[in-house]
Amino acid sequence: MGDGGRGWREGVRDGAPYGGAAFVLAVSFGVVATDVGMPAAAAIVMSALVYSGSGQFAALGIAGAGGSVAAAVGAAALVSSRFLPMGFALGPSLRGSRLRRALEGQATVDASWAMAARGDGRYDREYLFGHSAVQYVPWVLGTAAGVLVPALDSRALGLDAVFPAFFLGLLVAEVRDRLRLGVALAGAGIALALVPVAPPGLPVLAASAAALVGLRRPR
Repeated sequence: MGDGGRGWREGVRDGAPYGGAAFVLAVSFGVVATDVGMPAAAAIVMSALVYSGSGQFAALGIAGAGGSVAAAVGAAALVSSRFLPMGFALGPSLRGSRLRRALEGQATVDASWAMAARGDGRYDREYLFGHSAVQYVPWVLGTAAGVLVPALDSRALGLDAVFPAFFLGLLVAEVRDRLRLGVALAGAGIALALVPVAPPGLPVLAASAAALVGLRRPR
């Protein structure tokens, strides 16, 4: 590349290990989606359009607990709200009109965004696309395998533990100081307090909203 950045091929190469992990996680998503009654086509389309493991698992968890569509969408939106600052940081490194930049921004996932950073506030655009593409394809194919292969049993394979394990991993990665630990504990307390009295999905929404407020840093 003329500007000295890394290119598509480097992104594909570095993203390949993440692609393998994405496939395994997507299979579990597809299997559990089937268990909670989501149509196969809906699960595949969701993976193709949303392309967010945390958001999809959050929505599926709410739906599986009997929550409303609004609660499932709200939970997915709150969990995925971290993409807003990521998008603002990435925007200047993308090209073309606002619509084109918005479309290119759909390639953003946590690993590709972090790996594409140059360290000077800019991002390697082509590297980002390569890194994300090699995760996107396995994500969609893994979901299809999970919903279409009848021999897969979520409990026998231990896939019913994916939800808590996935979000516990996200939590551990984020709890880096006392503020974040306190917010995490407060959110857990709010959710546990509301579970006996609130409709399914509302405890997660309330805890997530409280966490967002708690993490706001004073100017």
